[in-house]
Amino acid sequence: MRYLLIVLSLFSLTLSGEVTAQTGNEYSHKEPSRDGTGKVYMGREISHVMGFHGVAWLERDSRSEEENTELAISNLPINENSNVADVGAGSGFYTFRIASKVPEGKIYAVDIQQDALDYIKNKAIKQNVDNVFTVLGTEKSPNLPEKTMDLVIMVDVYHELAFPKEMLQNIKKSLKPDGKLLLIEYRGEDPKVAIKPLHKMTVKQVKKELEANGFKLSTNGQFLNIQHFLVFEKKD
Repeated sequence: MRYLLIVLSLFSLTLSGEVTAQTGNEYSHKEPSRDGTGKVYMGREISHVMGFHGVAWLERDSRSEEENTELAISNLPINENSNVADVGAGSGFYTFRIASKVPEGKIYAVDIQQDALDYIKNKAIKQNVDNVFTVLGTEKSPNLPEKTMDLVIMVDVYHELAFPKEMLQNIKKSLKPDGKLLLIEYRGEDPKVAIKPLHKMTVKQVKKELEANGFKLSTNGQFLNIQHFLVFEKKD
C-alpha cells in the first residue's frame, strides 16, 4: 500500500508537469521552455539571466529613446539626499543617470557578476563620480545594509531572479520604513512589444508575486513606451 501511494503521488506530479523543488513548496520544476530555466514560481517560469556579454545591448545608443529612460528617471520617487540601489545594475546604464539626481545621497550598483561591477567601478573613476558604490550580490540577496534604502530599482531584472522570494524578502529588509521598490518590466500584456515572452511580465503576475512577499502596489505607471513602471511600498 505504501508503495502504491508513492507511485500515485509521482504520477500526479507527472500529470501536472511539475516536480516540487528541494528549495521548498515555493518553487517547482518542469521541462525548460525556450529561454527558460524550467524553474517555476507562482505559475511563472523564470527566464535565463542575460550575461554581461550583453553589455553592448545594455549600452546601445537607441536605448534611451526606446525605453524613455529620462522620463522614467524623472518619475523616480527620490530627492537629492536619497539612497538608491540599482539591483541587477549590469553596465550601470541607470546607475550613472540616477547618480546625478542624488548628489547628497548614494547609489549602490548591485550585481552578481563581478565583470559588471568592475565595468561600473572603472566608469565611475573615469567620470569622477563619487557617489556610486558597487556591491556583489548573490542570487538570494542584494547584500545591502538593513533599513538604509529609500528606493530599490530593478530594470528588466526581476523576471530573471533565480530566487525571487528570497530576494524580495532581503530587499524588503534593506528598505527604510517608507522605502519603495520599483520594477520596470517589459509589458507582457502587449504582443506588440517585441521581446521574448519570458523576458516580459504582466501587472497581474507582478502584483501576485510582490503581494505574496509583503509589498503593495502604490503606482502603476503606464507612461513608458514598452515597459511597466511599478512602484511598491511595504505593507503595513
